[in-house]
Amino acid sequence: MKAEFVNPFFQALKEVFKLMLDLEITKSTLAAKKDLVSENEVTVAIKLTGDISGSVLFSFPESTTLEIVKIMSGMEIHKLDSFVTSALGEVSNIISGNAVTYLSQANYHCDILPPQIVIRENSSSALGTEQTLTIPLHTSIGGIKLNFSIDENK
Repeated sequence: MKAEFVNPFFQALKEVFKLMLDLEITKSTLAAKKDLVSENEVTVAIKLTGDISGSVLFSFPESTTLEIVKIMSGMEIHKLDSFVTSALGEVSNIISGNAVTYLSQANYHCDILPPQIVIRENSSSALGTEQTLTIPLHTSIGGIKLNFSIDENK
């Protein structure tokens, strides 16, 4: 998988988290994985179509999810509900929209489909392909994983 497909998502996530949440993001080592094991995570799946296709999954542990929505709303949040998942879906959609803009500037034209949100408890998730690229990220409120399964159609 080309770095030029992955980097726009990382850059957009860094910028949106700084602007909307005043949070810094740091990146750990990339990993190729066959299965993505999730424990009490909210996963937002964004599908890509066009010059590149596939999926990007934003995986947030429950505690990180609740903190993100607390920062956004200014309210104490104690459980995952439709308000929380909707807010997280919107943040992921904003990040993906910005990433697609960066991809367009690099002459890759693609669109994103509406986010699909899944709450997983002690289950495994996959992108429907044999291998994915996972980028573990860290913030002061918890970890995040970006998972990629992207192919070039050009």
